[in-house]
Amino acid sequence: MNNKVLIVDDEPSALATLEAILAGESYQLEFARNGSMALEKAEQVLPDLILLDVMMPGMNGFEVCRRLRATPNLAEVPIIILTALDDRASRLQGIEAGADDFLTKPVDRQELRLRVRTILRLDRYRTLSIQRENLRKMAEHIVNAQEEERKRISRELHDDLGQALIAHMLRLQNLRAEIPTQNGIINSELDGLIADTSQTIGRMRELAQNIRPAILDTLGFRTALQNYCREYSIRTGLPVTVEMDEKTPEISDVFSITLYRFLQEALTNVIKHSQANQVWVELTLDEQDIVLTVQDNGRGFSSDDPTTQKGIGLMGLRERLMLVDGSLIITSSPAKGAIISAHLPIEKVRVKEQI
Repeated sequence: MNNKVLIVDDEPSALATLEAILAGESYQLEFARNGSMALEKAEQVLPDLILLDVMMPGMNGFEVCRRLRATPNLAEVPIIILTALDDRASRLQGIEAGADDFLTKPVDRQELRLRVRTILRLDRYRTLSIQRENLRKMAEHIVNAQEEERKRISRELHDDLGQALIAHMLRLQNLRAEIPTQNGIINSELDGLIADTSQTIGRMRELAQNIRPAILDTLGFRTALQNYCREYSIRTGLPVTVEMDEKTPEISDVFSITLYRFLQEALTNVIKHSQANQVWVELTLDEQDIVLTVQDNGRGFSSDDPTTQKGIGLMGLRERLMLVDGSLIITSSPAKGAIISAHLPIEKVRVKEQI
């Protein structure tokens, strides 16, 4: 879409001159011949840039500039003031009114083209930066909402379903105690039901822990990381060595849970696909990022193979990190294991100090 440029000048010859200068630049040009018309036109077309003459009857350019800056949907539109006034007081007045740049009449054709291009480019960059920040905040809100739902489900599994299963197993145990030992078949069935219920309770607790570990909220990410690695090693029989840089700062919840989910997925991939007999987990701090690395000595894979990437969930890991401005770095080759690192920018993840 072409950038829209609104040209405001009360002299028809000046409008024609500016139109001729910018005609070959692929802009959508709009025109206004006085201040009131400029305000009305700006509301209609929402321009990307306004070229504004100062010396106009009725409402001068300074007043138009002030009113534009006071209009919410036009307050950020770049304004270049075109003026025959070249004194310091006039420039200060233009700055006070909210102008972004000045050009002295008669304008130099090449300078005008370059100024317009530069301001439009900078404004596009500003707009993209705002959009990226808005997307980041939206992603953070989504992650927080997901985690709140995970907390609720985890709590219901542990408290409601867990208590119901425990009560059920106690009833089975009481029933087992009341039946004479001679009834071997019934006792055997009851023993099996009790064992199955106990196994189900253990599995339910594991699910609740994986959905949202309570330790993450109570003791923080570092302790939760160590605890998960220890339980993973016990569950899978795969040795996990954990090292953490003592200088790593406390990080906010949305980023700690992102790293925790990365750890879960990466370790799950190891046990599913790597055939490794040793895993190393490392939390470090470099100049710009907090880095969580999972390394194994398994069979490795080709990081250029899109089929392999899809199969082991690397795309999901990358997308989860991108939601919070993070990145995923992979080093792997067949028969040489894999190193997968999650990088999060320190300045965004650090818990803000209380004032």
